[in-house]
Amino acid sequence: MIDIKENISLKPYHTFHMDIQARYFVEYDTVAELKELLASSLLKDNKFLHIGGGSNLLFTKDYDGVVLHSRMNSVRRMDGGNDFVYVVAESGMVWDDFVAYCVDAGLGGVENLSNIPGEVGASAIQNIGAYGVEVKDVIDSVFCIDVETLQERVFSNAECRYSYRSSIFKQELRGRYIVTAVKYVLRKKPEFRLEYGNLRTILGDAPISLESVRNAVITVRSRKLPDPDIVGSAGSFFVNPIVGREHYSRLLSEYPGMPAYPAEEGKVKLSAAWLIDNAGGHGKRVGGAAVYHKQCLVIVNENDAFPEDVVALAELIRKCVFEKYNVELTPEVNFI
Repeated sequence: MIDIKENISLKPYHTFHMDIQARYFVEYDTVAELKELLASSLLKDNKFLHIGGGSNLLFTKDYDGVVLHSRMNSVRRMDGGNDFVYVVAESGMVWDDFVAYCVDAGLGGVENLSNIPGEVGASAIQNIGAYGVEVKDVIDSVFCIDVETLQERVFSNAECRYSYRSSIFKQELRGRYIVTAVKYVLRKKPEFRLEYGNLRTILGDAPISLESVRNAVITVRSRKLPDPDIVGSAGSFFVNPIVGREHYSRLLSEYPGMPAYPAEEGKVKLSAAWLIDNAGGHGKRVGGAAVYHKQCLVIVNENDAFPEDVVALAELIRKCVFEKYNVELTPEVNFI
């Protein structure tokens, strides 16, 4: 059933938990209802924004339009042969519920992505990643609706043009398609990735299993990241910057302890958290917004922050990092 609310606070629908108002907030339960909405005067006469769990958004002011949200959350599996299983999850399914489903079913591939806030649809747009795994590694295809023609289309993994925290849905086709479901390919015999972070330390002598890896990831994330249900934030505020090898070599000669990782096209990925911390970002605050005391990559709504507090603090952090390292930080959070 289509559910239309007017003049509603978006505070429960985004993880910064600011009291931003939307002219309309609309939820739907089926693809047919989504098509009906897209063809309606409500969406034709108003600007609209489709959201997932609201975990990657910063509303900078009230939204004078329609905020759309999917309540589609079914999941089904299909055998992929001797080694693999295909799992199709609808866009409105909570991402961590999907990870739990896969782990409980003994299917490997997403356990390192445990406890990431958001929903399935956004995972395919954002190319979420953590602890050496990106969701593009397990996506087979993405089911979408063209908002202009209302035609259904399936994008293959290659057509999604995935890169670090990006996809075609964030670039050339931004706003053109709405994701309705994602088809993942998972392993019947897991291949564990434990070389990132301190997962091996957390695991200790415990037997390595999907459940133990998931629990280790949850433990690590809980120690350094705030629970958005308790402290408002959007998780990692900036993406890790990627620089050329010459730039990296200059930085490394001056800062020998600087962490770095191989990136695409022979470039180098730097740690945004390290840059922020060592540029003096730790402890900075503007109004009710603050750099999280356990993780410099996170900006929190510590004391009834206004959107402009977060914007100003983010710009202050970017300025500090650029002045010290000549490195531009790019927000991972979408400013609306």
